[in-house]
Amino acid sequence: MKRIFVSTVFLAVFAAHVTLAAEEHVEPPKSGSPKFGPPIVRTHIPTLVETVRFSGDIHLCGEKIPFTDPEVRERLEKEMMLAVWNRPQVMLWLKRAHRWFPHIESVLKQEKLPLDLKYLPIVESALLAHGRSYKGAVGYWQFIKSTGKRYGLRIDSKVDERRNMFFATRAACRYLKDLYSRFGSYLLAMSAYNMGEYGLSKAMARQDTQDFFSLYLPLETQRYILKMVAVKLIMSNPEKYGFHLEPQDLYPVFTFSEIKLSPKSDVPLSMVAKACDVPFKTIKDYNPQLRGYDLEKGATTLLVPQGTDKGFYKKFPVLYKALVKKRSSSSTYHVVKAGESLSAIAGKYDISLSGLLRTNKLSKKHIIHPGDTLRVQ
Repeated sequence: MKRIFVSTVFLAVFAAHVTLAAEEHVEPPKSGSPKFGPPIVRTHIPTLVETVRFSGDIHLCGEKIPFTDPEVRERLEKEMMLAVWNRPQVMLWLKRAHRWFPHIESVLKQEKLPLDLKYLPIVESALLAHGRSYKGAVGYWQFIKSTGKRYGLRIDSKVDERRNMFFATRAACRYLKDLYSRFGSYLLAMSAYNMGEYGLSKAMARQDTQDFFSLYLPLETQRYILKMVAVKLIMSNPEKYGFHLEPQDLYPVFTFSEIKLSPKSDVPLSMVAKACDVPFKTIKDYNPQLRGYDLEKGATTLLVPQGTDKGFYKKFPVLYKALVKKRSSSSTYHVVKAGESLSAIAGKYDISLSGLLRTNKLSKKHIIHPGDTLRVQ
């Protein structure tokens, strides 16, 4: 009985295999013959071995990658296999790239920089505004605070422009230009971007070489350039690696309108959202550099969903006028006298110190002086 059962199962599997093979090789219907449904869409996901069969020359930012060198090939194969088989992550790269690459490429062209540099923020942040490294690097291009400020980004308790794609991309271009001018190679410039220009200069001097592939660098930096190569290979030909996305699968290109305003006092971002007729979250998403719930006084340019600027300019003046009127009728102020402290003033008006600081946009380290005016209600 066991033999009969096994034979029966084998015959069933064999028959299913023959049927599947026949379906895969079905002839297309001739003209006039009935149609039996939509055509079969076949996709091929390459094996790990196939993903690392390189051919032809490979370049990054115009510089040749010597992948025929056994040591370089091993490093590149590692990055390719790790990337290709993290399929959800690559799918997100491709989807987000459709949203942001047009803007990044536009800036790179204006700055006369290699378009391959568009892959750098994928390696750095996976194109996420709020990415943060353990070293404190933030944003799409992962600037640390000191470097971001050096290249013109505002970074404080109210605004962090590292999270703004447009500001950060301009700053990254300026930084990469300086690095290329210093090292004469984009591979070295990107290495310096990752590990710092001073560390790279020191390593090059001590090792007496200017060739990236001959340098012994921190392991993260050694992988950095090969990660960039892997990302470029996959994203420039995703179908080859089994990523078959249709236009409707991609995230839309980021489109926006700009609004300019110059309030004389802080205003709630919720008011800006109301004037644009969008949720508060939308204003935060379009302007990830803004921190907190309020927009500070002074000239500001914000991004809003395309077309909502028209409604904003009609509604905001009315809303702002009502806010000013409400504040003037309900607010109480205190003029600081000699010897007074913030905690003493808070206690006098039965409010918390944190509340007093928050209301007046002050930090704990702020020093008050006689004659200063504080809002206490």
